[in-house]
Parts: sequence; structure tokens; C-alpha cells
Amino acid sequence: MPGTHRTHLRALFTVPLAIGLLGAALPAAASPAGAAASPGPRAARSLTCRGAGVDPAARVRHRAEILVHAPLRTVWKLQTDVERWPSWQAPVTTAERLDHGPLHRGSAFRWTTPVPPNPTPATRLDITSTVEQLRHHSCVRWTGPATGEGLHIDGVHVWNFTEVPGGVRVSTEETHTGPQVDADVPTATAILRQGLEAWLGDLKTTAEARTPHRPN
Repeated sequence: MPGTHRTHLRALFTVPLAIGLLGAALPAAASPAGAAASPGPRAARSLTCRGAGVDPAARVRHRAEILVHAPLRTVWKLQTDVERWPSWQAPVTTAERLDHGPLHRGSAFRWTTPVPPNPTPATRLDITSTVEQLRHHSCVRWTGPATGEGLHIDGVHVWNFTEVPGGVRVSTEETHTGPQVDADVPTATAILRQGLEAWLGDLKTTAEARTPHRPN
């Protein structure tokens, strides 16, 4: 029954995943100040890092950006210091690097987020991400699965960082594939959109709070 299945998906995704899961197919939540969704996936070229982008075949995708009034080094440090994500992103409950040193191509990290009561046995999602491409202070692209009991999502996530007057324009694009999200693309897309915008909002808030004197 399509109506019942949609209701189950709404119940399943009611907290954000750091890879972009948040909310459900309800009226859109307000975007963080300065955040803007990009045109539809057919209207703009996908983001890339060193020539690689998101999954071109995925039906669940979203792109968004925000202006952060902080130095590039501050924004980049926040985003790539994975183990400290839980300190500024409430949906990330744990984060562990599987290698050492500055984030680089081949780096891997494991992180978790809780899942509220839902029709599947899952109570949390375990995410393992691998950095496929990276350019220092410019872009990063990672891939990896998010898994829970009865739930599997494959994500591809690209981030671009561009210095502009007044700060840094952070652009992000992500795609999801998997049985649960592919079964209800509109709901899954709304979930992804809200999650990405929440992440951008947290990044902006934290970076600007660490910038006593905003760049001109």
C-alpha cells in the first residue's frame, strides 16, 4: 500500500544523519540564514572534486550552498577534523578516524547516528566513509554506506570551498541510492535536502563563532 509505505518512511527518517538524512516529506523547514538550494539537478552542472562527482544514475540527490563569514582555514579545519564533528553537529553521536594525520585521499572514518523508533529493527545507523578525492582548502569527495538493521543507503558526497568577498562559499551535493530511498524518491529527496541544509547551517554557525573579527 503506497500510503502506508510513505508513512513508514516518514517515521524512519525523523532525525538528521550527518550524511544528509533529516525530517520527512512535511512542509519544508526554514533554511539556515544564507543557505540556498541550487536549481534542479538538470539545471546546473554537478559539483566535482578532481573531476569526480556524485552518482549520475541516482534519483535521490540535492545540492545546496551557504556563505560562511569566516576564513577558509577555519571552515576547512571544521569540516575535515572528522573526529570533532560530534562537538558541533548534534546528529553525529560518534566519529572515529580509521587512519591518522590530516584528511587525505584514502582516509576512512566511521561514524554513527541514532534512529528513533521505526518499522525496522534499526536503532542507529553506522556509516563508513572513504575519501576518494581531495584538494587542500578546495574540495573533498567521499563515498560509503549507511547501514542499520533492515536499512541500507549508499551515499556519494562532494564539498566545494571557494573564497569570496566576505568569507567562503560552501557548496555541497549528495546522492543516495538503496532499496528504502529508491522506493520513495520524493520523500527521500526532501529528507536529503533538509539534512544538507542543517549541516551547512551548523558549519556556518560554528565557523563564525570561532571568528572574532569577520573577514572583510
